[in-house]
Amino acid sequence: MHFYIMTLFPEMVMQGLDTSIIGRAMSKGILSVEAVNIRDYAFNKHNSVDDYPYGGGAGMLMQAEPVYQAYEAVMNRISSGESDPMPGDTAGSRRKQPRVVYLSPQGKTFHQGMAEELAKEEELIFLCGHYEGIDERVLEEIVTDYVSIGDYVVTGGELPAMIMVDAISRLVPGVLHNDVSAEFESFQDNLLEYPQYSRPEIWHGKQVPEVLLSGHHANVEKWRREQSVIRTARLRPDLLEKADLSERERETAEREREKAERETAEREKTERERETAEREREKAEREIAEREREREKAERERETVERETAERERKTAKRDSRKGD
Repeated sequence: MHFYIMTLFPEMVMQGLDTSIIGRAMSKGILSVEAVNIRDYAFNKHNSVDDYPYGGGAGMLMQAEPVYQAYEAVMNRISSGESDPMPGDTAGSRRKQPRVVYLSPQGKTFHQGMAEELAKEEELIFLCGHYEGIDERVLEEIVTDYVSIGDYVVTGGELPAMIMVDAISRLVPGVLHNDVSAEFESFQDNLLEYPQYSRPEIWHGKQVPEVLLSGHHANVEKWRREQSVIRTARLRPDLLEKADLSERERETAEREREKAERETAEREKTERERETAEREREKAEREIAEREREREKAERERETVERETAERERKTAKRDSRKGD
């Protein structure tokens, strides 16, 4: 599979992907990843690819022409067969127009099903925006898919593109050492992955579940399936709508979902009670502080009265002393 990532920061992309599982797959020729520097297609001596947006507004906008020229260069490479062939490539197998994915918060949210769909492609082109975005005209001309990795904003499209390449690559045959790994990871069959354990059998007083030590493969698989259902019901109940569950599993899921809701409600109640107690404590402290201030004020007023009284008595005594003379 061939990935082309059009970006202003090719070093960032390649340093992030040229390691671990993806890096090994690249070195074996199972995948190819090419970062295409959009700045190489700038049409001015300063290699700038951005300009002020028409109509005003904050920030700068990536211009259409450098992006389009970078895209054309990628397309020429694909059509001429310049990119390294992958296992299974034939002369006629790579003529399909590749999909161009623009990473944008306006796109559809990326999910495992989308990764599985995109993993069937032979080439994928990713377009990474920066600054305040990209001139709409070139997007209309070249983009086939608008994809978001979530409802939040990041500086550019590079990190989202790297996430997508990683998720898609894991589904390409031969990338993982154990091809079964991708089949049973989280979100397969719309269920989260079951808990996993390694040596030692006891850690910090916590024991590995006995069924995993039994060597009984059927029981292990049954336990894992049950744990996947339970974990999904508690953490991502929304996924269960599309999960293929037996009647018993649905009953288990419903019980766990209700249990999780009760626990959440109890935690929220405890938190509210804690916050109420904290407010009452702060209120009591304010009242104590206010009473202390009132006490200190009364003490100061008493001392003032005592001084004034003593002063009057002193003056009176002085006058009486003069009269006696």
